[in-house]
Amino acid sequence: MARTRRLTRTTLASAVGSALEWYDFSLYGTAAALVLPKVFFPGDGATAGTLASLATFAVGFFARPVGGIVIGLLGDRFGRRQMLFVTLLLMAASSVLIGCLPSYGQVGVAAPALLVVLRVFQGLGAGGEYAGAMLLSAEHAEKGSRGFHASIPSVGNAFGSVIATGIFFLFQQTLSEHAFLAWGWRVPFLLSVVLAAAGYLIRRKVEDSPEFTAAVRTKGVVRGRFPEMLRLSGRRVPFAMLMSIAPNVLTYLPSVYALTYLSKTVGVSGWIGLVGIIIANMIKFVTIPTAGRLADRIGGRRVMIIGSVAGAILLYPFFAMLDTGTPVVVWAALVMIFTLCCDMTLASQAAMLSGLFDVRVRYTAVTFSREITGAVVGGTIPFVAAALTSAGDGRPWLVCVCCGVLCALGVIGTAFLPEDRRSADTAPAALVA
Repeated sequence: MARTRRLTRTTLASAVGSALEWYDFSLYGTAAALVLPKVFFPGDGATAGTLASLATFAVGFFARPVGGIVIGLLGDRFGRRQMLFVTLLLMAASSVLIGCLPSYGQVGVAAPALLVVLRVFQGLGAGGEYAGAMLLSAEHAEKGSRGFHASIPSVGNAFGSVIATGIFFLFQQTLSEHAFLAWGWRVPFLLSVVLAAAGYLIRRKVEDSPEFTAAVRTKGVVRGRFPEMLRLSGRRVPFAMLMSIAPNVLTYLPSVYALTYLSKTVGVSGWIGLVGIIIANMIKFVTIPTAGRLADRIGGRRVMIIGSVAGAILLYPFFAMLDTGTPVVVWAALVMIFTLCCDMTLASQAAMLSGLFDVRVRYTAVTFSREITGAVVGGTIPFVAAALTSAGDGRPWLVCVCCGVLCALGVIGTAFLPEDRRSADTAPAALVA
């Protein structure tokens, strides 16, 4: 009973922190597609302003590997729990300050410059948050249920996205356009402090990972942490990086670029896409844990390959459904890609990453392999998709080809990975302090 309570508390703490991470990133992605071009890049023209705004979205992703590696190294030295307080502070402070920024009309080019700086700090915190939350939850769980528990932080992601999109939608619909652009868009950013406070209060009562603590107690920490992480992890790191491609494509293409596509190319009202994102994320409360259970039953590798292949095949139907502009059809398209296909890849990614690496370098290995792919693929997908749509005269076929190839690369990487690291705690004695 005590173990069950501890596991439940740990899983909840992991999910709340991830909810803040995704609240911030989802909120920024939505704002980057619909608001920030008008507030921070008003003189660049519609297309150039959108591209510039989506480029700032990408900046946060390029900061994530740096934050992930630094926080991962510290987390493998001092434990997962302590680092998760650092990530909460970085993300919440950055989001609140974004909500306080002056507009381009008030201070000129200083406004987008400050936006980029805060986006970098937001990325630094987010780079270590999800991996730490996932590992804290997985390493408290028994081996047969690791896929399920490792997937729960992704449910927190969905919860944060629902709140962010819902609040953004509420202010957009209840305020005049002038009021919304003047101050209404800022309120959701300021409210991130509430989730941060909740995460702090819950995480105070959580113990650190028993698996990590036991490994350090018996064998010590790994000396020369980053180089030895690469040596201990072998070829798993590059293949894990490839495996992480599909979750990024199937997350950020529908959740960020689809909003731009619906608004700029299809020409429908912004509320249609926002409601679709809310619906898709609410369904994730069921589909992500289900996919995690499926990964425990048949293996994360199989679930990842199924989700990646299905996502690649359904990309063209996805855009065809968006082109109708019909709300119900658009919502079905978002559920098809952003929920069903994406959730299989997210849950299996968490299940596999939590068991691939030596426990004493696992935080660093997971953040390195996951966040670099997130920067290269996830951070640039909205920008690249917008450019490819423009190059295709407004048609998305180039986007479908590009993203289909990326998903195929993810399948190749997954195929070369084992289901689990059977000798997770083995390491040469000379490597430990």
